[in-house]
Amino acid sequence: MISRLRGTVWEATSDRLVIDCGGVGYDVAVPEHVAFQATVNEEITLYTRMIVREDGHYLYGFKDATSRHLFDLLRDAKGCGTKTSLAIISTLGESGTITAIATQDAKALAKTSGVGPRLAERIIVELKDKIQEVRLEQLTGGSRSVAAVQISEPDDELIEALIALGYKRSEVDSAASAARAESEDIGEQVKIALKRLAK
Repeated sequence: MISRLRGTVWEATSDRLVIDCGGVGYDVAVPEHVAFQATVNEEITLYTRMIVREDGHYLYGFKDATSRHLFDLLRDAKGCGTKTSLAIISTLGESGTITAIATQDAKALAKTSGVGPRLAERIIVELKDKIQEVRLEQLTGGSRSVAAVQISEPDDELIEALIALGYKRSEVDSAASAARAESEDIGEQVKIALKRLAK
């Protein structure tokens, strides 16, 4: 299996990249924001997932291992295949997808083409607990998240939860304060704060 590619961007479209690795061109489907940030003739590293089907071998590429894990979790949801999973990440971004599932925001997920209300609800039901795995990866694997946790108050559970979802400390203070004013339950506080941050 091919799990990572590092090479030169040979071609780029809105949702695909061709990566030249030692003279071999790999055709990789990517989220739109990854394709947008790619520049032809510049080096890029992608964390990939290879899907083998009867009609061929397909590569999907992501900016980091956490994004790839999110893609894998979405594919596990019934009715949410590779195309739909990639479309959700393209539409909402990684943090937006995590937030939508964590706050059980079916309307946000349904903004993705091909995702109706029933599929959005199913994704939430099946992944709302598993999404904690992605949060943990953000805490331990992403340099931005690790740095953010290091500057947070160690005993502030709400702040740490929001930072683990990819928000900066400077962004979460006001949302956290408002959430505490509305509820004393940490789970509810997270939901309230995330809704404010998503506005």
